[in-house]
Formats: sequence, structure tokens, C-alpha cells
Amino acid sequence: MVSINRALEIIYNNIDKKSREIIPIEEAIGRVVSQDYKASFDLPRFDNSAMDGYAVKMADAGLKVKIKEITYAGDEAQEAFNQGEVVKIMTGAPTPNGCETIVPIEDVVVEDDGIILPSNLKMNMMIRWKGEDIKSKEVFLYAQTKVTAYTLALLASQGISHIEVYRKPKVVIFSTGEELKAHYEKIEPHQLYNSNAPMFYARAKELGCDVSYISSSGDTLDSLTESIKDAYDADLILTSGGVSVGDKDFTIKAFQNLGMEILFSKVDIKPGKPTTFGKLSNCLVINLPGNPLAGMVNFEMFVKPTILKLSGTKNFYHPLITTKMANDYKIRAGKNSVILGTWNGVDFTPISNQKPGMVSPLGFADGMIVTTKEISFLEKNREVLMIPIKIDLQSDREADFFIR
Repeated sequence: MVSINRALEIIYNNIDKKSREIIPIEEAIGRVVSQDYKASFDLPRFDNSAMDGYAVKMADAGLKVKIKEITYAGDEAQEAFNQGEVVKIMTGAPTPNGCETIVPIEDVVVEDDGIILPSNLKMNMMIRWKGEDIKSKEVFLYAQTKVTAYTLALLASQGISHIEVYRKPKVVIFSTGEELKAHYEKIEPHQLYNSNAPMFYARAKELGCDVSYISSSGDTLDSLTESIKDAYDADLILTSGGVSVGDKDFTIKAFQNLGMEILFSKVDIKPGKPTTFGKLSNCLVINLPGNPLAGMVNFEMFVKPTILKLSGTKNFYHPLITTKMANDYKIRAGKNSVILGTWNGVDFTPISNQKPGMVSPLGFADGMIVTTKEISFLEKNREVLMIPIKIDLQSDREADFFIR
């Protein structure tokens, strides 16, 4: 049996990034960039106005001046203008040669034969300078960075239509157990619906994988072997159930018969001790417990970082949110325990009833905290570190977000 930290270390050290492909930027949301991208040109490409106003010279402060030209965004810059003249300029238009500052339209007095400038001019106001955003040949997008909608703005600003990304991890999921049926099948009173496989399928999808699902395998070596062979082309095979010590728990043996190298077979964690990680040729294998809550906890703890590292990102470690306990909470000491709870942005409330075989707590959990064997009690307001679970953490209450 290995510790939680040792299990994670083994996972991190046995995963290589996968092959790469070139795709249109519009299809790259959520993918991980496989190389650095440098700017081909400055951004902005030229000095331009940050407001609708007038390009002026400092010597004309407080004086009446004439409007020489009007320049719009998309026009070429005016060659020059003299003292006593201004160039009316629209937002985004290139600044003319000799422009020393820009005065917003609302700050001048308009008369029939010209405009009167304010007397308190300041040098270089309201000018967007060439290259102040991105400089030519500067790296603006680094390898191992996840592409977002805002990344696309960067790429489009440089005229880049296709980028090289790491291939999506391919995950194959199957469950074991004669008693399990798919949620779309009719079941008998002695059978159960398989909630684990759809849960893992959807979570792997959320994490950006290409996911395949193989129907539940029976509790025999032959049926398990056939299911494993069907999943050979995956980057990660994820199974649920059959990893304990029951009479029909043959999952590990079936993988070993096909040549799987076991890197760890039990973890010092509650719930979910019988979690196994191994390699089958070029494919990684994680065998999770069959109990839904235990399976979910160990998916978040071990499978999620596996998938993230397979995707090529450098951000595969568990993020931590510092929060505090909303109430007192008793824990049975002696094991490293994972506790699911809700989080409102201020404090963490453990879910009151969370047993390994339960399904109902899963939808409520915003995150989880992990305690050491020595901890038997967490008092209200104690500071704790929470591993977030939900990707989109919105609030159910309105709050004042201003810093005053």
C-alpha cells in the first residue's frame, strides 16, 4: 500500500505527452498548445488614438487652432501638421507625425472658425503606442498552455488560423459486475443500474478526452480479458469494480494475465483503498473501486491529474483553495480521509452523510478536503485546504464584489 502523495508521484513519473496535430484555432478550445508562438508583428501595429479627439501640439495649449484634417480608423496616418493646427482623429486611427498628445472631443470648445484647446495639456495622453501590447518576435503563447476563448483573440490578432496542439487523450471505460445494467436497460429487483461508467465518461469528457464506453464486463476472467482487449488502443483504460478481495474480483488478475505492470495496487486513503495504477504496453490502467462515492473521490484524486498530464498541460497538480470550516466536524482517526463538502466561497461545509456506496452526495460536492491519520476533529472556523471539484463555481447568492 502506498501513500496518497506517493501514488501521485508514481502517476506523474509514468506519463508522457502524446502526439501532436494541427487544427483550426476555432476548434482548439480546451486543447493544449504544443509549442511556443511568437508574434510576427507589433500590436498595435502603429501608434493610434485611444479616443475620439484631436491630435495636437503642446505649444498650442489654451489657444484657438484650426482643424487641418480628419483621420478615421483604417485611414493612413497624416504626414504632418503645423503649430496652430490640429488633426481630428477617431478611436483607432493612426496618429499623425508630430502628434504630441490627444485631447478628447469633450474637452475642447468648438467655434465656427476652429476649436479652443484646454490649457492643462499633458504630453502623450490618449495614445496607444506601437508594440505596447505585444512586441514583434515576443512569445505571446507558451507551450503547454490551455487554449481558451481569450487565447483565440491573441492568435487571431496575429493572423494565425491553425495551431499545433497535443492530441486529446483517448480514454476507454468499462465496469465489472454481473449485477450491473446500463441506465437504459430494464433491471430485475436483484440488479443495479451502473452509475459509475456514465459518471466517469462525462467527467473525462469535461476534462477534454476522447472517451469510449464498453458495456459492463461479467465477473469472469474470460469476459474481463475480452473487454481489456477491446480497449488496447487507449491512452488510459479506466475500470470500476472488481478490485477488492471478493470471490469474483478478477479485474487485476485479468490485466496481469495480459502483461500489465502494476505500479501500485492499494492506496492509504479513505474511501477507496483498493485503487490500482499500472501500465499495459503503451496504455495506462487505473482500476477504481466499484462503490460510487469511493470511485468519484479517487477519480478526482488520481484520474484527473492523469488525464491532465496526458493532455500535455503543465498544470496537472491539484489546485488548492484556502477556506475555513463552516461548523465542527468529527472524523474517525487512523486513516487519511477525504471529506466531500459544499463551498460558498467563504467556508466549507462537509456533507453530513457520505458513505463509500452512496450516490446522492456526488452532485452536491463542490470540493474535498484531506485529513491525516491523526486528525479526529475539525473545529468551526479552522483554516483548511480544499481541492475544488466543480469546474464552474458560481454562487447562489448575490454579493458585493467591490474592494473599497
